[in-house]
Amino acid sequence: WPDLARHLKAQGYDYLASLTGVHYPPERFEVVYNLYSIDRGLRPLTLKAYTPQATPEVPSVVAVWRSADFQEREVYDLFGVRFPGHPNLRRILMWEGFRGHPMRKDYYEPYFEEEKKPFSSRWPEGQHVRAEERNPWGRNVQYPTDWEPEKDPLQTDDVQIVDALRLAETEIKGDRILINFGPQHPSTHGVFRMVAALDGETVVALEPVFGYLHRNHEKIGERNAWIMNIPFTDRLDYICSMSNNLGYCLAVEKLLGLTVPERAEYIRVIMVEFTRIVNHLLAIGTYLNDIGAFFTPVLYAFEERELILDLFEMTAGSRMMCNYMRFGGVARDLPPGFLELARALVEERLPRAIDQLDRYLSHNEIVLARSKGIGVLDRDLAISAGVSGPVLRASGVKYDIRRAEPYAIYDRFEFEIPVGQHGDNYDRYWVRLEEMRQSLRILKQALDQLPGGEVLAGKRQWQIRVPKGEVYSRIEAPKGELGFYLVSDGGPNPYRYHVRAPSFINLTVLGDLCRGHKVADAIAILGSIDINMGECDR
Repeated sequence: WPDLARHLKAQGYDYLASLTGVHYPPERFEVVYNLYSIDRGLRPLTLKAYTPQATPEVPSVVAVWRSADFQEREVYDLFGVRFPGHPNLRRILMWEGFRGHPMRKDYYEPYFEEEKKPFSSRWPEGQHVRAEERNPWGRNVQYPTDWEPEKDPLQTDDVQIVDALRLAETEIKGDRILINFGPQHPSTHGVFRMVAALDGETVVALEPVFGYLHRNHEKIGERNAWIMNIPFTDRLDYICSMSNNLGYCLAVEKLLGLTVPERAEYIRVIMVEFTRIVNHLLAIGTYLNDIGAFFTPVLYAFEERELILDLFEMTAGSRMMCNYMRFGGVARDLPPGFLELARALVEERLPRAIDQLDRYLSHNEIVLARSKGIGVLDRDLAISAGVSGPVLRASGVKYDIRRAEPYAIYDRFEFEIPVGQHGDNYDRYWVRLEEMRQSLRILKQALDQLPGGEVLAGKRQWQIRVPKGEVYSRIEAPKGELGFYLVSDGGPNPYRYHVRAPSFINLTVLGDLCRGHKVADAIAILGSIDINMGECDR
């Protein structure tokens, strides 16, 4: 397999977008690879590696595509498939010492009720009793049947500290300091931790540590009925719930073969482009916080964001957890007054606000000093590491899924793809600024062309059965490529539900970008990547 991988990369498949596992007990696991060609534009390629359940092993391809690094660790962590040749095959979302692999079909967690929802304990079949009440205090944790706490040797080592010490012994010589940023540090933008090795104040090595917000979103998704997952996608990147809804609905619609009404297509584009502006406003504002402009720019961003969230609230009933998209369209039509407010924002307010940010920040002495030449990501590493979105385009890669593989109705709109030249913090800021202007172009066209008609295909259904099949569907979310790999066995629940989160993959290069910079620069570099831990840890 590694030889085939090298051959495919030589043929032009330079971008490993998604790598995940599927469990088919009791025979086998599948490891699924979704490959793309950025430079040559070849057709997408999906590969599967089968491995027996008794001895699950698939050779690592990290040496071919850096983007396999975290993704192979995730499959090992959640499925137990080993990847010989991986340079650092450890758990990534669960902690070292965790027993079991949660995404296996034969893994049952504490408070387990049934395989699929809706549970029979719920109305109307039964009277719901909280799981905690059925599991009295002191009996609410499951242990292996042969395990006795009195006979279990005490663990005296902190595993994470041991890992950090091993890192210091193997990669760093001389007097070095190991420090932790997070998981509660304000600069990490959520419950995220970085272990850094310092020589003075210079970062010699840095490793991200995940899992503090892990709730096994994918296992929940496989227990849920298909439509139940829509509000759960809101909680991935909770800044961009509309985009998350769209990515999941498009994937299921491919399996269902649904055609979305024209009006619903335009409404979807309007919502996700407003979402892109919301995301980039916050990304720029919080980045300025990280480089020392404490809270003034972010308040400018929040002011404009609130006006867009007003539109979301009047349409979906919620400002952030919108739960608005449906299979075949949207939940409800635009309310009276929406178009007038949206046009006022698109044609007057937001262009003025973006120009204002540009005027205040783009030539600001401090912004230039803290951003130019800091955290440079070269083009080849960006592609190999699978980074996407503004981080990829800032490195000079003119690749946007809305253009490369137009979904929804994006092929009807005129817009440019902003591209950076140096791949540094400044270019990542600048690309987001320009993308907001392009989103305004798309919004103006969509509002002008918005047709009448229905907003949902067919009748409303609260329970559906999706035909047997599988799909990998991806969109250009504000932070990068958001992908959903779904497998249906023909039932009312997904057999496999996997989320390819852009924040998670984009952090593959964090150590490379921070090496050689000062601690303060490492904080700025992380801010320039723009992550959200809701989708990172899932």
